[in-house]
Amino acid sequence: MFWAKILIPLIMTVITKKLFYSIINKPLCLKENYKKVMIPVCGGIVFVPALFVSIVILNLFGVRIEYQEIILLSLSLISFVGFIDDVLGDRSVRGLKGHITMLLKGKPTTGSLKALSGVLIAFFISFNVGKNNIEELIINTLIIALFTNFLNLVDLRPGRCGKIFLAISLIFLIIGKAHLYFLILLTLILLVYLPEDLKSNVMMGDTGSNVLGMSLGISSILIFDLYNKLIILALLILLHIFTEKYSLTALIEKNKFLNYLDMLGRKGER
Repeated sequence: MFWAKILIPLIMTVITKKLFYSIINKPLCLKENYKKVMIPVCGGIVFVPALFVSIVILNLFGVRIEYQEIILLSLSLISFVGFIDDVLGDRSVRGLKGHITMLLKGKPTTGSLKALSGVLIAFFISFNVGKNNIEELIINTLIIALFTNFLNLVDLRPGRCGKIFLAISLIFLIIGKAHLYFLILLTLILLVYLPEDLKSNVMMGDTGSNVLGMSLGISSILIFDLYNKLIILALLILLHIFTEKYSLTALIEKNKFLNYLDMLGRKGER
């Protein structure tokens, strides 16, 4: 059964890629990447279907994922909202602050829809997972929402979002692997997807980065105590403040070690 748990998500992702990548290779889903090359912008569309079918098959084998209904519903919703932003989004409005400002002015953007939806979905998860005292409910909601947006913010170069997800998920799995089998499934799914992203054949887009970010947020509230959650929340807030004022890409490019990691695997990109 151990090998079935590994092979099922890998096989499902290969099949899902074949099905979806021929569908999204259409003008509506094509956007310029950082090199001004037109490629599909929502490559992460494979994540939720591959995860969903993997969990269904594993259920048939008697393997049940903790909070699987809440997780699947939440990830499906946030991926859908991300898809709308990828395909219909206005790129003239930048940053979380910019989208919220437009919303307050009565001019909602797909980005503000995504931000608002992210908070509501995060609240739904927090209300149904973990403790229900008001302080932790607020903290959990903020962690999930900010983690979701953070992975979106780093998805600016091929493979970057995936690499950051893998690094953080590895830490989380070491700390709390008993609670995070869904994160193992997503990690395996990502490993099948990642070569296409590294080669710039597709962009992950909000369709995928939202899923990865929300998954890390969910993992955080499942495995950490209140003190550690406060540390994570503070780090996420600082990261968002930094990215509103400075370029994360510029910082990475100036640091030899970070730039090496960022370029790793990207030799064949277009």
